[in-house]
Parts: sequence; C-alpha cells; structure tokens
Amino acid sequence: MTDKEMTIKSPKKRLIALLLCLFTFGIGSRIYVGKAATSMIYFFTLGFFGIGWMIDLLMILVGSFTDKSGHFLQDWT
Repeated sequence: MTDKEMTIKSPKKRLIALLLCLFTFGIGSRIYVGKAATSMIYFFTLGFFGIGWMIDLLMILVGSFTDKSGHFLQDWT
C-alpha cells in the first residue's frame, strides 16, 4: 500500500464499526465496511471462534481496521 492510499480516510465511522462488532460478534462491522464474504465466514464460525472477533475489536480501537477499498476507518463521529 502506498503512502497516498494510507492517508485516504474511509467515509465509514469507527464508533459504528465498534458497536456493530461488539453486539454482532464481528459480523455487523464487516458488513458495514463492505466485507461481505468474510462476514459470512464470521457468521458460520462465530467470529473465528472468538479469536477473529477480538482481533477486529483491537484493530478498530487502534485505527488499523480498513474498509473493502483498503482505506482506514479514522473518524469516530
């Protein structure tokens, strides 16, 4: 990923992704950012048996969670 791509912000909000991740075991946050294929995997495995769910939570909190285009979710509101 180039420096220019890393500076482009996603229009999606981190707070919404965080709440969806918490209450839907990671499925909702992945659907929200456009990652439909991995959301189906999370649905059938309960968020990779909880491990993927925890990783997603940490990635959202530290700001390294991306949308389907690879842009970082940076804004909380």
